Amino acid sequence: MTQSSTGGKGAGAVLGTATAATGLVAGIWFAYGCSVMPALARSDDRVYVEVMRNINDVIQNPVFFTPFFGALLLTAVAAWQHRTSRARGWTWTALALYTAVFVVTSAANVPLNDALAAATDPVRARADFEGPWVAWNLVRAVLTVAGFGCLLRALAVRSAPDPRRDAR
Repeated sequence: MTQSSTGGKGAGAVLGTATAATGLVAGIWFAYGCSVMPALARSDDRVYVEVMRNINDVIQNPVFFTPFFGALLLTAVAAWQHRTSRARGWTWTALALYTAVFVVTSAANVPLNDALAAATDPVRARADFEGPWVAWNLVRAVLTVAGFGCLLRALAVRSAPDPRRDAR
């Protein structure tokens, strides 16, 4: 296996880092889906709105933003680096899936967060927020996990011996 057939050693590091970042983001959405939102569902409206507002404030930090934006950027770079390798299809599919995550977050979850932050009636705010936000979080969780799986497969394909090359 030559470096040109796999995108080079640096390409492997980029792909591995993209995979790790995507896995971290998948874990965040998963944690919301299986623990944070079900726990908040037990709260009264005022507490629910207050806690979600606090979460939406504190999540805007470098510890979250680094993997969230990094997964998109690194997956795009990995897809480009592997455009002629056997990992090509997996990296481009992962990029498409994570791009969809970015769009869902930007077009659905963030506007819901903004509306929650501006709301004055906690009963109405929760009624408008909870169902749609949870549903869109599930969508982005599934998309991110699928993208993570594609990146894991890209790593495996990239590392496996090339039977076409070995047959020569």
